[in-house]
Amino acid sequence: MFTKNQKEILERSNVVLSDHQQQRILNIANNILDVKSLDTAELVDFLTVANALYRGGDQIVSDDGYDFIFLAELKNREPDHPFLHAVEPEAGFEGKTVELPARMLSTDKTYDDEGIKNWINRVRKAADDIGKNFDDLVFRLTPKLDGFAAYDDGEKFYTRGDGKRGTDISRVFERGLTVAGNGTRGLGAGEIVVSKKYFSEHLSPYFENTRNFQASVVKEKELEEHAAKAIRDKAAVFFPFASLPSWSGLAVELMDDYDDVVEEIWNSVDYDVDGVIFEITDDELKKYMGATNHHHRWQIALKSNDEAAEVVVVSVKPQTSRNGKVTPVAQFEPTKLSGAEISRATAHNYGMVRDKGIGKGAVIRLVRSGLVIPKIEEVIEPVTPEYPIECPSCHSKLEWVDDNLFCLNSTACKDQIEKTIIHFFDTLGNNDGFGAATISILNEHGISSVYDVYQLEKHPEKLADIGYKEKTVKNLIEALSNSRKVKIEDWRFLAAFGVNRLGLGVAEKLLQHHNIESIFDLKVDDFVIIDGFAEITARQITEGLQKIRDQFFKIYELGFNLEKTPLITELKESGLLSPVAGKQIVFTGSMLHGKRPEMQAEAKKLGAKVASSVTGKTDYLVTGEKVGMTKIAAAEAKGVKVLTEDEYLNLIKKK
Repeated sequence: MFTKNQKEILERSNVVLSDHQQQRILNIANNILDVKSLDTAELVDFLTVANALYRGGDQIVSDDGYDFIFLAELKNREPDHPFLHAVEPEAGFEGKTVELPARMLSTDKTYDDEGIKNWINRVRKAADDIGKNFDDLVFRLTPKLDGFAAYDDGEKFYTRGDGKRGTDISRVFERGLTVAGNGTRGLGAGEIVVSKKYFSEHLSPYFENTRNFQASVVKEKELEEHAAKAIRDKAAVFFPFASLPSWSGLAVELMDDYDDVVEEIWNSVDYDVDGVIFEITDDELKKYMGATNHHHRWQIALKSNDEAAEVVVVSVKPQTSRNGKVTPVAQFEPTKLSGAEISRATAHNYGMVRDKGIGKGAVIRLVRSGLVIPKIEEVIEPVTPEYPIECPSCHSKLEWVDDNLFCLNSTACKDQIEKTIIHFFDTLGNNDGFGAATISILNEHGISSVYDVYQLEKHPEKLADIGYKEKTVKNLIEALSNSRKVKIEDWRFLAAFGVNRLGLGVAEKLLQHHNIESIFDLKVDDFVIIDGFAEITARQITEGLQKIRDQFFKIYELGFNLEKTPLITELKESGLLSPVAGKQIVFTGSMLHGKRPEMQAEAKKLGAKVASSVTGKTDYLVTGEKVGMTKIAAAEAKGVKVLTEDEYLNLIKKK
């Protein structure tokens, strides 16, 4: 039967069960009764009970079991069932039930990179629908806290409830709970969380898990001393979503460094995290995409599932990247993990292979945490590893550079050639005709550089000789021509050459100080004096620029329509340097002076640094219409100067 605590949780959640029903629920949870044998009504009843107990801090089934067995069964049977499209309610607590200041929806979720790609494609389609340039959209990633959801309006504190109405639990702040990072109140939705380290060292003897503890903080009864001390020690806090550490960037930047970005955000806080939330920041697009009764369409969570498997490595295969780095990929017999069949996992580098003993016959522990390829968490039985001598693509001799093996044959290595060309066109983002398959075919016929590809404009007969039909030849030539004629920022063009450490943001900052034609003559010291360029970064960029110098100018001289980044020195000399030069600005809300992308471009011409989200480095938050007080309060809490659109225009003296 259920424990006393579980019965109390169900009672607060208005779930009443007979002894027979309790036993049957427990039999389902313990797999004594197969989920397939349940009728839909009984399956929904089980999900209702399991959800109430999970959110009340005393679960009877794991997160993975709930999602992958029971919830998945209902989705397969009745994908339109109301249970799947409603916010899963929190357990009730003593206090007045009131309407929340803002709806608190659940978050749509996926467990693999394919789900993220599908969501990004939906964002792309929505952007096209309303005339937004997808390549200019900024994506934001934050950790998905696994705590107790709540809402703080600055005066009252509420449970999430059913997403529309929650319980007033303002007593929690009266007990001394603080906002994470000594932040201010009134920042809206967030979660009550507790430090993992603190819980392990001080609370684990008294609470079964962190969710038990979080639920105890909210309960109306007097706090246990251990819980009260955790609050006094500020180990237990309310963490507003608006204040979470984040990564922001364009889609091409995200996909280019996907694994590292996801892992960085996943490990960015010392609280329980069960995933990473992806969202778009453009308010107009968010409004257009809207929400279901369950979740916002402009947001999705890449969720963690910690199911693990021990496998025996069959082989370790090398793969060559566009910069010549050779990555080891462990191969093993196909294994079911969290509902997916997997047969490989990437090791970080050959230094990891060497140090941990990853090779044929090694036993490794895998955890599929939502990353593109499952993570090697531990080597249980190491072996003496072997290392490749030759590049798997071109068979050139490999060289050790620190912990990495590199193929230095950049001009004749098939993998490096094709991945370099793909990166160029992906970064430009204005040429749909030259995907991976087309580039591979061209390379097989001797067209092995970006410059060679553009020479096809003069020699379209080469495409016909390869076997392309007349219409396809015409389309490909038009795509090349358009990619030169369409206006593109000079920093985007520079970043397309794939120099290590010279991504879009760094390229833009560099070209605010030096013309694109002159950067190849810069020394390390010239980079270091620019704010944000450390010596290691400067050295790598200097070396990388020399490697691409000849190829760059051959392509540059083909005549691309580049939009020049204004130099800060020129702005100073001309007297056009504005009060926002060198300042970091975030625009939010609907603007009257012009569309937000136009105002962002205008600010950049004035020497400002435009960002997508407010951080401690932000100087100004410029607010248009329909901006919530939560966002303004969050900015002010970080010491950011908040300007209305009129105040901003007066500042730059353009109204």
